[in-house]
Amino acid sequence: MDYNIALIKGDGIGPEIITQAVNVLEITGKKYGHKFNFKCSLLGGCAIDETGVPLPQETIDECLKSDSVLLGAVGGPKWESLPGNLRPEAGLLGLRSAMKLYANIRPAFLFEPLKAVCPLRQGIAEKGIDMIIVRELTGGIYFGKRGRRVTKNGTEAFDTEVYNETEIKRTAKIAFETAMTRRKKLVSIDKANVLESSRLWRESVHSMSLEYPEVELKDMLVDNAAMQLVRDPSQFDVVLASNIFGDILSDEAAMITGSIGMLASASLGNGKRGLYEPIHGSAPDIAGQNKSNPTAAILSAAMMLEYSFGLRRESTAIREAVNKVLRAGIRTFDIKGRDTEQIVGTVQMGELICREINGI
Repeated sequence: MDYNIALIKGDGIGPEIITQAVNVLEITGKKYGHKFNFKCSLLGGCAIDETGVPLPQETIDECLKSDSVLLGAVGGPKWESLPGNLRPEAGLLGLRSAMKLYANIRPAFLFEPLKAVCPLRQGIAEKGIDMIIVRELTGGIYFGKRGRRVTKNGTEAFDTEVYNETEIKRTAKIAFETAMTRRKKLVSIDKANVLESSRLWRESVHSMSLEYPEVELKDMLVDNAAMQLVRDPSQFDVVLASNIFGDILSDEAAMITGSIGMLASASLGNGKRGLYEPIHGSAPDIAGQNKSNPTAAILSAAMMLEYSFGLRRESTAIREAVNKVLRAGIRTFDIKGRDTEQIVGTVQMGELICREINGI
């Protein structure tokens, strides 16, 4: 079967890691009888340089025609002085909006060979980390009214947290359905002891839970959740959080798995089409040096196969290939743990994963 994928290589290390993800998809397609058609589009800083805007209409049109979108990374110091609406990140927010993507899914999984680089105590790391954070993506304080005003005490700035039941429930639905495919445990994060928006969040999640009686639902205040992620991350299965809380906690979860360079993500809406990207940034300081870790981009491609295309066997084959390469002691610079490990560059890591897929 043919699948049409919009490629957005982006800025910094984006083109390097996306090239390796494409190689993995192509070798997987040959092995399992699928054809992936790729078409490149501009987004972020490279789009600003070429067109003057971070999100050209042509990119929106191409992404909406595709079966799914694979993104590298956007942004960098070169564009930081631009107004907010013209910065690379504005293009990413605009694309999510155009594609009507409202939930971000971030697996935080500690591969067994990487336990040595987990910053937590050995006993905690040995228990394993395997959770999925479902983050609301298009509401909350990031999208509420904001501004500045002059008062008698000087300049005052404000950002507004706003949520409605529809925004909360549609994201909660994805979290509950994800939990149903796993250990049927869901922790909902809020700050209901202080924030009115969190009280509505908790009420809406509890209302949605009535449709999923098999899922064990637990409420957890965000400050306690931050502590529990460090104390015992093995207790978490699926975590549901608002935009800002999910943003912060998912980065914490990324760090405790050893490296942000290992974690993928998917942004989803009501249909099958999604936007898949590693959660790390564009890392312009190492761009073009063959030092970046392509694994998060490769695992993002694996998520696309499973979530958008229903190719679970193929997705599993990619993850198993990654695990085999890591078990062989192969590492990129960001996940180096012991002197006995072999350090490789971006290209070689991609090639080794491809080789393992062929052997599975």
